[in-house]
Amino acid sequence: MKKYRRIAAIALLAGFAVISPGCDDDYFNQTENPNLVSKPSINAMLSTATHKAGLNTQRIASFNTYYSQYQASPTSGSAGDTYQITDNSSQWEAAYYAMADLYDMIELAKTAGATEHQGVGQLLLGYTLGLVADTWGSAPYTDAFGVGGNLTPKYDSEESLYAASLALINESIVNLSKTTAPIKLDAKSDVIHGGNRTAWVKTAYAIQARFLNKVSKKTTYSAAAVLSAIDKSYTVNTDDATMGVFTGINPWAQIAVNNAGNLLGGWLGENFINHLNGVTYGILDPRIAKITDKTVTGTYVGTRNGRGNTGAANTIRDENYISVNSPVTSRTAPLYIVTNSEIRFIEAEAALRSGAAGRTRAYTAYLAGISTNMDRLQVADDDKKAYLTNPAVAVGAANLTLALIFKEKYVATYLSPEAWNDLRRNDYQYKDFKLPENAVLTKFIRRVAYPNTERSKNGSNVPAELALDTPLWWDKP
Repeated sequence: MKKYRRIAAIALLAGFAVISPGCDDDYFNQTENPNLVSKPSINAMLSTATHKAGLNTQRIASFNTYYSQYQASPTSGSAGDTYQITDNSSQWEAAYYAMADLYDMIELAKTAGATEHQGVGQLLLGYTLGLVADTWGSAPYTDAFGVGGNLTPKYDSEESLYAASLALINESIVNLSKTTAPIKLDAKSDVIHGGNRTAWVKTAYAIQARFLNKVSKKTTYSAAAVLSAIDKSYTVNTDDATMGVFTGINPWAQIAVNNAGNLLGGWLGENFINHLNGVTYGILDPRIAKITDKTVTGTYVGTRNGRGNTGAANTIRDENYISVNSPVTSRTAPLYIVTNSEIRFIEAEAALRSGAAGRTRAYTAYLAGISTNMDRLQVADDDKKAYLTNPAVAVGAANLTLALIFKEKYVATYLSPEAWNDLRRNDYQYKDFKLPENAVLTKFIRRVAYPNTERSKNGSNVPAELALDTPLWWDKP
């Protein structure tokens, strides 16, 4: 396996400097680069860490949103649509570069007693490790980082990676709760929460709630533990963890811009559009107008995954796409890591799973999840009220079901990598959710094949490939 030296250079806007931390202590290291900063400051590392957290969220979502059918390819039988083995080497490497930086940041923070930086590093390391494990399953962790660099690290099991992620998140809460750090988070360097330690504590609990809720199929699942974390997390949309610093524009907006220039991508899936346009549920969701633009025929039409574009030509805008006119995918929109509306739906699910006594709380959270998502999408108050009072939505606490919670959460997590976790936890049991046409599997996809670069560099440790419809450990009872 070729030895790399991390290159973590990013150009930050609005007065941020180019930051290039890099040490040769992990299995992603490259030849010497005289332009790298050999001993970056801890706030330079903070800037890199928070920037990469947002970008890696989008990078993973860039391919798994085809599995959640937010996106669809305009080409019939496209590999990503039809569950063929695809190579996601760039996303894998980007995640490991980020984790290597986070490892270094944590170690430096420990030495300096910088508990706030240590806490942020631990939280983002746990978060990123979770992205990897939820995508590929087993992966290198305990043997991947540290002085000297192991070029062929062993793989840790899926379950142990979950435990490691959750432990890091728990440790981050401890450190972020301390108020005596000699070095404070720098507002300009922290491109997620602007140096606000209290905001980071809320985000740590929000991500903890997400992790605890993910094991809903396991006997160890604790609704009480999920709700306890939620009680300490988000309450308003301004709590959202977002990252909005780019060298160009928002990456989702760039897809839309490329599409407009006939570099085709960003088609929205038929299932998702029908989820919103009244075809599936008999009610027009006003959020559709804030997510995409009408077609040339003044309608909302999605692209069937695996079938491809069915119009006369795929450049005449006869199907729906990611839009630069949407508040969440505009040129200046931030990337969303975790949001208040998502947390409200996690609360609704956990409260409902807690039993009859939790129904009122579940219903309140369910409605709040819809309302706060509509606020983020800038839906007009009258349209929001009409939707929230529609009998198909306003079912009352006694009639609330997990199916309704998952249905509404699917809209609120548009383009989030977390949505694929929900589809798997819910066994793809969404109304009229169809297997892609021309799919090479007879069941829905549950995992991703290991990337080619990892097979070439660390092949002796890469586990035997499992069928892509094999559930991850948390996806099984």
